[in-house]
Amino acid sequence: MAVLQMQRFSICALKKDRKAILEKLQALGVMEIDNSVIEDDSLQKMDTVESRQVFEKQAVMAEHALDVLQKYVPEKTSMLSSLEGKKQVNRWEYEKIVQNRDVMSKRARELVNLNKEISENNANVVKLENQIESLAPWMSLEVPMTYRGTRSAAFLVGTMSRAMTMEEIRTAVAEHAPDLDAYDVTILSADKDLTYLAVVCLRKDADKLEDALRASGFARPSQMVSKVPSELKKNLEEQIQQLNSKTKQIESQIAEYKDYRNDLRLFVDYYRIRAEKYQILGQIPQSKQTFFISGYVPEGAVPLLKEKIENAYNCTVDVEEIKEEEEPPVLLKNGKISSSVEGVLESYGLPHKGEVDPTRIMSVFYIVLFGMMLSDAAYGLLVSLVCFIALKKFPRMAEGLAKSIRLFMYCGISTLIWGVLFGGYFGNVVDIVSEVYFGHKVVIPALWFVPLNNPMKLLIFSLGLGIVHLFFGLGIKGYSYIKNKDYMGFLCDVVFWYMLLVGLLLMLIPSDLFASIAQAKIVFPPFVNLLAKVLAIGGAVGLLLFAARDNKNFGLRLALGAYELYNITGWLSDVLSYSRLLALGLATGVIASVVNQMGSMMGTSIIGVIGFIVVFIVGHTLNLAINLLGAYVHTNRLQFVEFFGKFYEGGGRPFNPFKQNTKYVDIKEEN
Repeated sequence: MAVLQMQRFSICALKKDRKAILEKLQALGVMEIDNSVIEDDSLQKMDTVESRQVFEKQAVMAEHALDVLQKYVPEKTSMLSSLEGKKQVNRWEYEKIVQNRDVMSKRARELVNLNKEISENNANVVKLENQIESLAPWMSLEVPMTYRGTRSAAFLVGTMSRAMTMEEIRTAVAEHAPDLDAYDVTILSADKDLTYLAVVCLRKDADKLEDALRASGFARPSQMVSKVPSELKKNLEEQIQQLNSKTKQIESQIAEYKDYRNDLRLFVDYYRIRAEKYQILGQIPQSKQTFFISGYVPEGAVPLLKEKIENAYNCTVDVEEIKEEEEPPVLLKNGKISSSVEGVLESYGLPHKGEVDPTRIMSVFYIVLFGMMLSDAAYGLLVSLVCFIALKKFPRMAEGLAKSIRLFMYCGISTLIWGVLFGGYFGNVVDIVSEVYFGHKVVIPALWFVPLNNPMKLLIFSLGLGIVHLFFGLGIKGYSYIKNKDYMGFLCDVVFWYMLLVGLLLMLIPSDLFASIAQAKIVFPPFVNLLAKVLAIGGAVGLLLFAARDNKNFGLRLALGAYELYNITGWLSDVLSYSRLLALGLATGVIASVVNQMGSMMGTSIIGVIGFIVVFIVGHTLNLAINLLGAYVHTNRLQFVEFFGKFYEGGGRPFNPFKQNTKYVDIKEEN
């Protein structure tokens, strides 16, 4: 259980060294900048917004260039590439790319412009295709749509607002212009909404005929083309072909940049680092000759920081203890096994100032409870092996992901142990296979007992384990009281509860109720029964009188004490929650057994064996996936609700040091 002690580290140095010192702090990554304690109206802050925006713009442009490369020249990656983590580069390699940043900026800009050109070409292609589509109804027209006819004859094109036959059109004209008969109508095409027409008539009758057609829904086209539609379509298709050809040429140009992909990634990280440095640079107070910077540093990192800063620059360093009113950030330090559950703790909340880190105790119970819920040796072996191989094959995976996989590896080992104790190996697959396919039943005996044959025994054990888990939580609460020298709180809020709970347990165990559940009668000596009553009564009286000890009103104190005693029902509810260990453990075994039974029902023929293998693989994969999720969710619940509910508040702020927050590479610093 270790929350690293923080100290306030302050630096006063010459202004000419500010960028160098910031770069060193950023490279070391052990200090969280917090200048709130520096209050001096004579000090000023540098305006770095414009410079930071320039760097951020360069990083965004390079990111865009990488997206362009990925779009047109996709990088081949494996399904497990997300586990590989960041590539590590040496400082000299990083500096080499930095020296060519102007060249890389130019290449990134060229890629962005090439992609922009492709987008414009594609937009023009869509525009031309829309024009071709709009010409489709007029394709049988053999003259331009703008053609007006001859000196004596008029020509017009247009649409009717619905599907109409030739007879309907002539009837409509006759209705509105009965004296017109010297005209000709050609239906070019029609759909359910429009009828496309070409009309020829005497020029003197043109207006009259058009008015008659308009009365029935005739309208001129919104766009008139000056070429024959079929010829225009051919021209448009040629333009589309040219644009597509040009796009392919540009794509070939983009492909020539694929060798610069890693350099562009370094380029992105370089400008991200610079943007963050300038953000901090704009926050530090400075005078004409000096600047000041302060922040939180883990106690163990102070000597290193003093060595790298104080010995290298003309500056003054001051290290102070954290003041009472300050709320420093939280950084945990635990062993490999315990650190694997830090992500679970962080998802609930880091310990606040002065609170105990429960990670080590929590890690033991977490792994034990998880394994008990899954409780199949074969499943545990699979999970632990897969996680172990992943950790060995991808040593540079992200820290958070590595912790999660390491946690599942330990949980897999726990599952393996519980599976051996309970005799579960893919459920009862050994029994089924040996009996059905070999005619002789072979049973691997459980090292302890088979839960399906004795569920009440597992229930009693689950509840007992839950009591131990909760008692540890109450014990951590007591440790916190002693650590803060609140001995009265330790007595009233911890000792009295222990007395009451232990007394009630000792009274319950010899009872007929417990005997009916445990299928065994336990008898204590008389002095133990007397001790149980003394502990229960003493604890209850102590809680009644002192649970609300800060209240001066005696009557209200008793009422609040009685309410505290009522919380014994909460303890009962919490203990019963551990029955989920029984439920999930049985569920894993029952489903596995059902899968085995279903597979064996296909017989002993070759088809039956193949069917068994298919059912076995699919069924156990689903069972493992479902019960892995169930074990994870319910183990978290037992930690968050039952265990943490006894002592833990959380709410601490995570340590966020000023460091090189790179996206693609880790820069290896030279010694």
